[in-house]
Amino acid sequence: MIQLNETHDPGRRSWVDSANAVDSEFPIQNLPFGVFQHSGGAPRGGVAIGDQIFDLELGLKAGVFSGEAAVAAQAAAAPTLNALLDLGPAAATRLRARLSELLRVGGPDHARQNADALLVPSERVRLLRPVELTAFTDFSCSLHHVRRLTNGSPWPVLHHLPVAYNGRASSVAVSGAEVRRPNGQFAFPPGAPQVFGAEPALDFELEFGAYISGGNPLGQPLSLDEAATRLFGYCLVNDWSARGIQMFEKALGPFLGKSFLTTVSPWIVTDEALWPFKIGRAVRSREQPAVPTHLDSSLDRTKGSLDIDLEAHLATAKMRAAGDRPVRIVHTNFKHMYWTLAQMAAHQASNGCNLQSGDLIASGTASGPDEEAKACLMEITYAAQENLELPNGETRLWLEDGDQLQIRARASRDGFVSIGFGPCDGRVVPAVSYPVHGERL
Repeated sequence: MIQLNETHDPGRRSWVDSANAVDSEFPIQNLPFGVFQHSGGAPRGGVAIGDQIFDLELGLKAGVFSGEAAVAAQAAAAPTLNALLDLGPAAATRLRARLSELLRVGGPDHARQNADALLVPSERVRLLRPVELTAFTDFSCSLHHVRRLTNGSPWPVLHHLPVAYNGRASSVAVSGAEVRRPNGQFAFPPGAPQVFGAEPALDFELEFGAYISGGNPLGQPLSLDEAATRLFGYCLVNDWSARGIQMFEKALGPFLGKSFLTTVSPWIVTDEALWPFKIGRAVRSREQPAVPTHLDSSLDRTKGSLDIDLEAHLATAKMRAAGDRPVRIVHTNFKHMYWTLAQMAAHQASNGCNLQSGDLIASGTASGPDEEAKACLMEITYAAQENLELPNGETRLWLEDGDQLQIRARASRDGFVSIGFGPCDGRVVPAVSYPVHGERL
């Protein structure tokens, strides 16, 4: 059940000064979980607060946790957060409450007095993928996105269910991983001869993701409200797309055009932290089919969606060399999605598919109705029919080697403290030379 508590109090301040900055992504009201590596040491779990990371392993050694919070802290201090996801959202709630108490102004003195021993500057660590993924499912749940790609005639099935495919968990990487241009077969532009080589039409897809906690037994579906309780926390997703390969192979669905890399942000923003930003799902018009009964509930109608601003910024190699700032090329909001994340999870489990702790589901391209809300180059350039004009005079139809794509997000609401999600970045590097008969092309 959606509820607010003291961790959402907009008046609560942290003794970590950077967390109180207006533009901080990680105020005390957020407290997302992640995994980091410091000075070449072993990976371990931490919590972002301002420009610092609360080291949970050191917190356990210092004895600042007890009871159920200590059990959750032990799980969250591990090299992956899978054990924390296994414990479920209630355990994360108890740990967040204790962390909020430790980090707030007026909280226990011993945490503040031992700040140097408990906090690690974020700039000194390497952030890792937080979860050892058990599965990855990529949905396509933006009606605006699909309309643009189908010339205004979206697939009829999208009105009846959240469309998706099973992605490749092994190629999901954390923000900062290089985007190696894939090799493959394509006939691009359409009608050209089929060739094998470096993908000519590399694209990004601005998406939003949810980590599953608890799951369901094989053969046992989840109700929509049960599925909502399995959404442990959220991240940003860039599901890179090789459009040439994707178009050539699409007879059976996405495969090599999508499996070469998916980028996620390093922090898991908990479902609890986003409670203030939950809103009703998008309302359907009278002409659109009603939501199927098994994917409908009063809770989903009133609190199923999220009010989150999403942006994509592009920095070309030439821009970086000149010291130019990245240019924003997308500004959308997750509230425009046609299906909610709970509906996506419930749909996947509806046939008895067993969701598991550590599964990641992604929303699909999160496009909105406005021109600036086109969340991939395929939409922005009208399928390569119109150039994206950049301020320095450069143009783009597709991503070029050296381009860096950055995704950012912000949840905001009057009366509450705004929170962010951290970076979801990737820089395109050239394709490898491909081995043929033991030689390289």
